[in-house]
Amino acid sequence: MQYDTIIYQVSDGIAQITLNRPDKMNALTTQMRAELAHAVTRGGQDARVVVMTGAGKAFCTGQDLGDGGGGAIDLERTLRDEYAPIIDAIVNCPVPTIAAVNGPAAGAGANLALAADVVIATESAYFLQAFARIGLLPDAGGTYAMPRSMGMAKAMGAALFADKISARQADDWGMIWEAVADDAFADTWQARARYLANGPTLAFRAIKDTIRASWQNSQEDQFMLEAKRQGEAARSRDFKEGVMAFMEKRPARFEGR
Repeated sequence: MQYDTIIYQVSDGIAQITLNRPDKMNALTTQMRAELAHAVTRGGQDARVVVMTGAGKAFCTGQDLGDGGGGAIDLERTLRDEYAPIIDAIVNCPVPTIAAVNGPAAGAGANLALAADVVIATESAYFLQAFARIGLLPDAGGTYAMPRSMGMAKAMGAALFADKISARQADDWGMIWEAVADDAFADTWQARARYLANGPTLAFRAIKDTIRASWQNSQEDQFMLEAKRQGEAARSRDFKEGVMAFMEKRPARFEGR
């Protein structure tokens, strides 16, 4: 697929996907959604970590309401056929995913970020569930991600009042991994991405799958899943290398297998 609304780059095991409509605050169009779903899936095959960020001053301000010539938007179809593949690709990506939120993340853009495994935001960024302002409810997976990332009370208030949530608030609430000073933002997320790209990919996949499964499992079922995944990890070359590196007091050289 040719990418016209995003930039896709792979370097040193890191696939960076940059939403590239800065003049529109990276608002999502039909074309952009197709490209993004394709790029995230591709990144899971090409690299050992996938990073999503935005060009310009915004991360993503959600649905471009002017997409399609300003006519009526069939949101049910759009969510089912265009947004769901993106969220599925992010959640089920075989390698860790990072949302490097460089600016405002609003509407579906906020929930695109919350679908990632790790969200790192610059302190000047904010998150906004703006849907109620135009008579809608949070979508693009927002009603799933919000209560799980910030708790029921905060999620309900964020949806009903449509207040801006600063990156610092989001960090304090446990909604994201960390808010970082603007001048340290790029160095921070890049260092995090390099760490993941050099890490034990099989273990990271097991961590992602097992933690996400905990929402549906009983304690006993979750324990059994842990045991199964741990047994698989213990048979990997990465585990053997990790133990050897620990014993030899040197950095581990993980291969991802």
